[in-house]
Amino acid sequence: MITITGREQFKAWQEKLLPPVEEVRPGVFSVPVPFINNPMRYTLAYVLVGEQEVAVVDPGWDSDEGWEALRAGLAAAGLTPSSVSGIVVTHFHPDHLGMAARLRAASGAWVALGEHEPRAGSWGSEPDALVAADRKQFQAWGVPADFLDEVTFHNDTWNQMANLQEPEHRLADGELLPVAGLQVRVLATPGHTPGHICLVDEANGLILTGDHVLPRITPHISLETINQVDPLGDYLASLEAMGVGADMEVLPAHEYRFRGLPERVAELKEHTLTRSAEVLAVLESGTAETVWDVSRKLTWSRGFVSLRGFTLRLALAETASHLVYLAARGTAVDIAVPRSPAAVG
Repeated sequence: MITITGREQFKAWQEKLLPPVEEVRPGVFSVPVPFINNPMRYTLAYVLVGEQEVAVVDPGWDSDEGWEALRAGLAAAGLTPSSVSGIVVTHFHPDHLGMAARLRAASGAWVALGEHEPRAGSWGSEPDALVAADRKQFQAWGVPADFLDEVTFHNDTWNQMANLQEPEHRLADGELLPVAGLQVRVLATPGHTPGHICLVDEANGLILTGDHVLPRITPHISLETINQVDPLGDYLASLEAMGVGADMEVLPAHEYRFRGLPERVAELKEHTLTRSAEVLAVLESGTAETVWDVSRKLTWSRGFVSLRGFTLRLALAETASHLVYLAARGTAVDIAVPRSPAAVG
């Protein structure tokens, strides 16, 4: 359905290697940054060179290995960390925002997120209370006691989230990046997170999609961020907005570059609505009383019993998002989906 344009990236993905740094267009560089201990393996950062100003998009997961990879990517563009004037992050997840603090310290660059993205500091400084609230949510979702510890975020996770770089700038839908010599426009695409953004570079025929549209994987649309009422509804609406990039080459934050955005969007819509239909069928069967009950009756690629730890958490939060989506559209959903005040994506 799509045409792979990042052939070296695709080859590296198949071989489970780190792809090379590539100059996609004059002044537009793709830089893989290792995503440590994760099956995604890397985040694709993008270096956008303007007139005496440089922006880095999604600098990646913070690690010494990742820092060296980012420095090497900048060097391939004839730059150093001190050359960077702006850091633009498509969403707050640590595999995108994590390296921002280190890069900002080395460059003095400003950091920007979408205007509706949660602030790291909003999660507070009392991780014990956050752990307790998180655990209470999953109890209410019907998670058996034996699984509560592995789906709950513990102190180290909350500390990591709270220590993410706070943004100096907020980017609104339709706004141009404040980087001299660039004509790159912000496209608000909530869903994966409340303030997720894509970036449209019309001059170069490129659209940077973050995690909103990936060539192979469907992004998790989870009911976990407290200020997002209907993430799945937001996501489907945001897919409609992708028509602006119909003829553009897609630069995602993971995997590899491709063309065929309308076809990929159609696949994602079909997948999402098929899953909602499956959730609806479980509800109509009358055999589920909790989020856990619904989730374990759904089709998962390796089976529900294979889901453990963080992947189990994501599966439950995805199921919850479908329940909220169906309820918002008039389906009788007699399953409680309470949310913790500490909820975070």
